[in-house]
Amino acid sequence: MSTVQITAADVNKLRQQTGAGMMDCKKALTEANGDFEAAIDNLRKKGAKVAASRQDRESNEGVVIAKTTADGKRGVVIEFNCETDFVAKNADFVAFANSIADLAIEKNPASLEELVELELNGEKLADTIISQIGKIGEKVGVSKFESVTGEKVIAYIHGNYRLGVLVALNSNPASADEVGKDVAMQIAAMNPVAIDKGDVDSKTIERELEIAKDVIRAEGKPEEMVEKIAAGKLNKFYKDSTLLNQEFVKDSSKTVAQFLNDVEKGLTVTAFKRVQLGA
Repeated sequence: MSTVQITAADVNKLRQQTGAGMMDCKKALTEANGDFEAAIDNLRKKGAKVAASRQDRESNEGVVIAKTTADGKRGVVIEFNCETDFVAKNADFVAFANSIADLAIEKNPASLEELVELELNGEKLADTIISQIGKIGEKVGVSKFESVTGEKVIAYIHGNYRLGVLVALNSNPASADEVGKDVAMQIAAMNPVAIDKGDVDSKTIERELEIAKDVIRAEGKPEEMVEKIAAGKLNKFYKDSTLLNQEFVKDSSKTVAQFLNDVEKGLTVTAFKRVQLGA
């Protein structure tokens, strides 16, 4: 069987098409006897093998990207992971993560599973990610995907892509972008568990009450006082851990609810999502 001579120009062309390393491209072309399509398949297969061999590797580095639609009615936040901080800071890695968020904005998938089945540049995202593994040489992947809809949705990215927040407001005042950013920064800093008291799930309430009761009993308080003191501690939990009842970080004389109402009567938060890298 004749062997096609692989030129430097061929290798560079394949590298430009795939982003893979020069030596990997040369090897793939040699194995494919100069057939570019087969060479690309070889590189993708290599990527799949890399993915399989790195399944036990931790991929807690990466970036969090938050974006909204042009009309501000919907937002998405994704976490795209890799193994090392070096890769996470690479401009191409960040650009690829942004392209995933853009895809989610365009196609509005209902879940992470639906997102990775969508096509990005003519190829299923799940397959494109495998190709990226072969190109980068690290385990990469989308670990979180959240979306929010509302009358006005604001996206906020904190700490060099380390944390992303989406906030949905029930109205769209003239200062909505600024107000939404202030609330998003509050969420980033204070990590509330819910919007308001009524939004806290029953298991969390039960857990907080049980912890409070155990602490009170350990302090030697009479049993008849336990329930009353525990209720007080639960109210403190609501104040510290539900968004609208928290002290507003930019003005501690107000709660977040009061701050919003001062901006526009009845203005409130209808939904939020907070995604922190590696959390």
